[in-house]
Amino acid sequence: MADAAPRLHALVQQLLGAPFPLRIRAWDGSQAGPPDAPALVVRHRRAIRRLLFKPGELGLARAWVAGDLDVEGDLYTALDLLSGHIWDRGENARTLAEALRDPDVRAAVRGLLRLAGPPLPPAPPPEEVRRTTHLHTRRTDRRAISHHYDVGNDFYEIVLGPSMVYSCAYWPDPDAGLEEAQHDKLELVCRKLALAPGQRLLDVGCGWGSMAIHAAREHGVGVVGITLSQEQAAYARKRVADAGLTDRVEIRVQDYRDVTDGPYDAISSIGMAEHVGAETYLEYAGVLHALLRPGGRLLNHQIARRPRREESSYEIDEFIDAYVFPDGELAPLGSTVTQLERAGFEVRDVESIREHYALTLRHWVARLEADWHRAVRLTGAGRARVWRLYMAASVLAFERHRIGVNQVLAVRTPPSGTSGLPLRSRTWN
Repeated sequence: MADAAPRLHALVQQLLGAPFPLRIRAWDGSQAGPPDAPALVVRHRRAIRRLLFKPGELGLARAWVAGDLDVEGDLYTALDLLSGHIWDRGENARTLAEALRDPDVRAAVRGLLRLAGPPLPPAPPPEEVRRTTHLHTRRTDRRAISHHYDVGNDFYEIVLGPSMVYSCAYWPDPDAGLEEAQHDKLELVCRKLALAPGQRLLDVGCGWGSMAIHAAREHGVGVVGITLSQEQAAYARKRVADAGLTDRVEIRVQDYRDVTDGPYDAISSIGMAEHVGAETYLEYAGVLHALLRPGGRLLNHQIARRPRREESSYEIDEFIDAYVFPDGELAPLGSTVTQLERAGFEVRDVESIREHYALTLRHWVARLEADWHRAVRLTGAGRARVWRLYMAASVLAFERHRIGVNQVLAVRTPPSGTSGLPLRSRTWN
């Protein structure tokens, strides 16, 4: 008798102490749950063992990446329905040890153990990064960047499109296309930095060279772009050569801590500071401050999380840390501004573009899904599944204000106090 799904649905509800919002379709063909809801497809009972041996988000991620779990129906709807049980539990959510004191929870766990079969913990998928420390040394940062970015430029072309800009686009017109919105973001950064012909720009975390090329071509500046990714650097150098800009743009594989050829007139750091880490953020800010000439500007474009009542309770997201951004850390906006000020910067403007990142990610997800089979051929099914889940979940995180993204404009204001900004600073809008 095919009854795995009804048993599993009942046990999950017992474990949660609340109705389970998704339909479940199990490996034996059985189904249970709300008939109109998206289905959580449990392809193998191994998925249950993954969750039992690693309860919570990481166990779910392992089952998803390995293909033991899937979603049938709209992925955004499924993740939104699950969010209350995974992401939105709040700081006071009970721990696993606290939950296991409940006799009903213990009974549900015993039921899941019987349903899961032989009690051997499955090995994590090969895409998972396994570490014991979060030290931001040059070597560990280089390894983390390689894990995220050195997965094949062809794969990133599928997701990002011709612009090859891997950060939030800017959508003055919500009906605009992705390429237009990414162009508008690059131009917005250039206007905030007040770039002018003959100036020097340092692009920290230059990616595939889009900002460097745009700034040199459209604003006549000389650009040094730095990245820790060998694949990004090779791709960016070819793009620079194809654009005829080798006399104005230099792409280096270099850690920001090793740049010594300042001063620069301006620095752009777009989607890079999330890799820096809380313990080394003040050093990062201090290095950039020292590399700017007096009066020079920094544009720091960075994802932020919501502050917690007790900051010591913050933990790095398990799925993101293990599969997407090893050693990445998100900080509240206030902490970022404070660290920039402590390094000597005068913060002059902060613009939240949170909704813009949700729009960007929806485009990226659509591109990945439209070319899914090629993406799997290029990078493997597991990594393609990582990216689909990561980006779709991030859409909801931005839309629901669980995370945000901000452009912070700061100046190395000289002792004279002359910032060089107009009295009405938002002239770039």
